[in-house]
Amino acid sequence: MSIKDLLTEDMKQAMKDKESGKLRLSVIRMARANIKNIEIDEKRELNDDEVLAVLMKEVKMRQDSLEEFTKAGREELVEQAKQEIAILRKYLPEQLSDEELKALVVEAVAETGAAGPKDMGKVMAALMPKTKGRADGKRINTMVRELLK
Repeated sequence: MSIKDLLTEDMKQAMKDKESGKLRLSVIRMARANIKNIEIDEKRELNDDEVLAVLMKEVKMRQDSLEEFTKAGREELVEQAKQEIAILRKYLPEQLSDEELKALVVEAVAETGAAGPKDMGKVMAALMPKTKGRADGKRINTMVRELLK
């Protein structure tokens, strides 16, 4: 089952759940609307990798909002953003642990023969396809920087 089909099925279930599924329903509808808007703009169906990218972007936006809400002391919005992130993560692949990510970074450094910070672009280019959807780019970037010091 594709991610889009899963979103549709979960949306139907959230509608049936009435009260308990309101937040889930709104998050899924918003995600589906963003996917549909991109499909309309590009005049084609998105594949699972592209849908995954849209969902990752949604999670990233909420994480950025979460930081701002925390700084502003808006606890009710912090809690809502956390719940929305949890709902969206259900559709993303399992995130890499720090150990797994570090192993991939070490492997990419060895593959590219990177010697210092100036080779960071080569390492990132080799690493990003392997971590697609399973780790945040900022987290990957930080780990690569630490290893290339």
